[in-house]
Amino acid sequence: MTKWYLSGSRIKAVVGHYGSGKTEISLNMALNIRKHYAQTALADMDIVNPFFRSAEQQDLLIANGVEPIHSALALSAADIPALPAEFLSVFARPELRCVLDVGGDDAGAAALGAYKPQLDACHAEVYYVVNPFRPRSSTREQVLEMLAKVQVRARRAITGFILNANLGAQTTPEDLLHGRAFLEEISQECGLPIVAEAGMADVLKEVEEKYPQFPIRRFLVPEWMECEKK
Repeated sequence: MTKWYLSGSRIKAVVGHYGSGKTEISLNMALNIRKHYAQTALADMDIVNPFFRSAEQQDLLIANGVEPIHSALALSAADIPALPAEFLSVFARPELRCVLDVGGDDAGAAALGAYKPQLDACHAEVYYVVNPFRPRSSTREQVLEMLAKVQVRARRAITGFILNANLGAQTTPEDLLHGRAFLEEISQECGLPIVAEAGMADVLKEVEEKYPQFPIRRFLVPEWMECEKK
């Protein structure tokens, strides 16, 4: 069976709340796509959040054959909401598979809106990452409200949800099942499918697979969280 991130459009955009894990998922998605397609890129479109930037992992991406695309300001402290012309090359190269790591919440989603004609032309898919253990996405109302705002600012409908019921190294199978039930209710209400359940491989294997599982490696762990990995 074709993996969910290999089918459909060659352009996959990943959006979500701050702290949802969207950047970690974007990195893992690009690395996995590269195993199947020689020309794969990860574009860092986060113009508002200086933390957990996929651009910071450019050495990892290059070592694994993934082309990093980001603003020259991405690794600086500058707070300028601008995207480089290089992003247009993503749409001009039909042989390129690309993951777009979009900034958090509706403010970051505005970066997608700037490329609406190009995204429409390639039928880009937009995945919304939900972590029910984050403060601003812990209730049905919060998720639905932000989902609506993101779609307006992105000027594009969300394709489906990626569940990331994640409490770091403390995540249990019960947490995944709780997150699944939480997002299923929202999925049924708004009519958007759950396309994948993300999580650490050792936790995912402890739950019965109901949706495509997406095991992830953690690359974006700051120094103050290093003890959590040990």
